[in-house]
Amino acid sequence: MDVKLKKYARLLIETGLNLQKGQTLVISAPVDCASFVRLCASAAYDLGCREVVTRWGDDFLTREKYLRGDSAIFDEVPEWLSRFHNDYSEGGAAWLSIHASDPEALKGVDPERLRRSSIASGKALEPFRRRQMTNFFPWCVASVPTLAWAEKVFPDLKGEAAMNALWEAILKAVRVTDEGDPIRLWEEHRRKLTERKNKLNAWQFKALRYKNSLGTDLTVGMPKNHFWEGGGETTLGGIDFCANIPTEEVFSAPKRDEVNGVVFASKPLVLGGNIVDGFRLEFKDGRVVKAYAETGQEFLDSQLSVDEGAAYLGEVALVPFDSPISNTGILFYNTLFDENASCHFALGEAYPCIENGAKMSKEELKAAGLNDSITHVDFMVGTPDLSITGITWEEEEVPVFVNGNFAY
Repeated sequence: MDVKLKKYARLLIETGLNLQKGQTLVISAPVDCASFVRLCASAAYDLGCREVVTRWGDDFLTREKYLRGDSAIFDEVPEWLSRFHNDYSEGGAAWLSIHASDPEALKGVDPERLRRSSIASGKALEPFRRRQMTNFFPWCVASVPTLAWAEKVFPDLKGEAAMNALWEAILKAVRVTDEGDPIRLWEEHRRKLTERKNKLNAWQFKALRYKNSLGTDLTVGMPKNHFWEGGGETTLGGIDFCANIPTEEVFSAPKRDEVNGVVFASKPLVLGGNIVDGFRLEFKDGRVVKAYAETGQEFLDSQLSVDEGAAYLGEVALVPFDSPISNTGILFYNTLFDENASCHFALGEAYPCIENGAKMSKEELKAAGLNDSITHVDFMVGTPDLSITGITWEEEEVPVFVNGNFAY
């Protein structure tokens, strides 16, 4: 296990971030993951990292704050925290985020406090978020087990047994094995994703139509001159990196005002430390006009009201149902893994997946048809019977997904 964990840390630093000699690395992670963060720091210094800076989180303290903190703090962001994110990102630091929280860490918290905090942080960290969305700096999101998360994923196991089971699932998903070099395996995987995105880019669809037996019947318009990403990204300075490990998706940006119909979520969504499940969204002219959830309605409603753009789509992503993470049959209760087991959308801000988008202002991106928001929340819609039909500008219909998988 020690050998595999060192391989994993090296994969995140060398492939996820493609860290450059002399570059600063920021790592944000739960305190529970300190031992793995140390491995990442060592791997970074092995490459000549200038400095490793850590930003720690803790589920218990976060919960205490939301339950017992003074009401006024949820409309504020300390200046030091804004400067931490905005200054390091402006300087081009690489950013590794370890997402490994208890899926229900904030169960019972007032959703209004969560909404207000999201608004405050979204405004204060807008320069950081903008640089991240345009790949001004390399960034990577990954996960390692924590006890509360592991016992949620494997409810029949406790303690070390649950942790070991989640470690096994994560390492398999990221292609870290006893034998072989995961960096080489990722190069091969990324080439396959690149082939898929190139085919989609060649079609330049006007719209995509989704249907399945859950009741999804949704048409998603696509802006002119959009492009698909997948298999890796490139910073504005020309450095290749992989923003998510694992990743199985190719993704693009839909046209903000041209989404119509209804979509049913196929997996639960962990939203602000709470679980939203059994939900569907109805869209008209791009905006969510009706939202229903069997569990977590108040948190879904709160998320949709963070700002004007929170009720519009900002991402469309394609993942085959017959993919490695999906085939584990595991519900991870972690968006990084669950979104890479399923086709998904995101509510909120769009990645600038349009010609010259990284150089456009917010106003120019909006004029081109892309959504703007201080939030970005992925939710899963893929099923074994999902069909996706691409509609060309000549109104030709092209099968993109048949029975949950790519048709090509």
